Amino acid sequence: MRPLEDYLIIDFSQFLSGPSAALKLADMGARVIKIEKPDTGDICRHLYTSNVIMNGESSVFHAINRNKESFSADIKDDHDRQQIWDLVKQADVVMHNFRPGVMERLGFDYQSVYSVNPSVIYGEISGYGNEGPWKDNPGQDLLLQSLSGLTWLSGNAGGPVPMGLSIIDMLAGNHLAQGLLACLFRRTISGEGALVQVSMLESAFDFQFEAITTYYYDGKLPERSQKNNAHAYLGAPYGIYQTANGFIALAMGSIPQLGTLLGCDPLLVYTDVASAFHLRDEIKAILANHLLTGTTEQWLGILQKADIWCADVLTWDTLMQHDGFKALNMLQQVEMSDGFTYRTTRCPISIDGELLTSAKGSPKLGEDNAAIINDLITRHEH
Repeated sequence: MRPLEDYLIIDFSQFLSGPSAALKLADMGARVIKIEKPDTGDICRHLYTSNVIMNGESSVFHAINRNKESFSADIKDDHDRQQIWDLVKQADVVMHNFRPGVMERLGFDYQSVYSVNPSVIYGEISGYGNEGPWKDNPGQDLLLQSLSGLTWLSGNAGGPVPMGLSIIDMLAGNHLAQGLLACLFRRTISGEGALVQVSMLESAFDFQFEAITTYYYDGKLPERSQKNNAHAYLGAPYGIYQTANGFIALAMGSIPQLGTLLGCDPLLVYTDVASAFHLRDEIKAILANHLLTGTTEQWLGILQKADIWCADVLTWDTLMQHDGFKALNMLQQVEMSDGFTYRTTRCPISIDGELLTSAKGSPKLGEDNAAIINDLITRHEH
């Protein structure tokens, strides 16, 4: 039995942050019902973040909404609205990721839901919180990365560099899932419901807790290295370097020891530990030029034997053929109701040795209406 079996999640959220939280709950056994607009549904169905269309809809929608049910309802129609209320009254969790004030206008805000379901755990993700001058701005990932200072940590010194994933969306989703799970646990003890609030901006700040703590101690903005930067606060050799046939990642290590192992005599003079940071651009330039003279396999063979922290830099096609990847069984095949199948990742959590996999793909818009009405709404009315 999965830990959240028999829990009912009514999810109004769209796109990435909220649905990623709901996916975690679904994989742990909860029944997740997406409330979607007729005709269009979740905006993510058609707002493509890649040029890949799967079974007529966005690949991102399929990745983030597997293992869920879809209930199509017009929230402004009296009949549909009553059906949504019938679901909300039975829900263990109700969640959304709309801007502040939207759910109040729709009538499904926390206070309204609490009045009919006082033990509900109500979760919401906003872009910037409910207060302050930014609260009504669009909570879009790149904008949050840019406002939060995150873009000054990646890439080499120079201009800002965003991360190549919608990282703030996913962090906020994970934080919401954590808060919901904590309050579900508390409810088993006290019976009380809760309002769990997460903002993408606060998630972005939390993501940078090490860097922000350091800034408040020394008052200095992060300075990325000019070459091979991988961490603004770490010295050489920390970074990724090109070799004769690929790339190699080097983490922390003694510069003279690297010089000896790699046969790079110019590195032997950097005996002062502090120079690894203060002279890191100089050191990295020497190291980068030297590593070009050998293959990735050659350098790894030398460094790994000496217990130096290093790794190959793999692309997905190479990674997925590697025994290290295969051993994890990270991929699963899921199937939609119309028979369309696709491969995607599984939940990264295992419980009691069991991998949390599910064969259920993403739902077609409104495909579960009849089952939901029969299982939950009609039964509830009687």
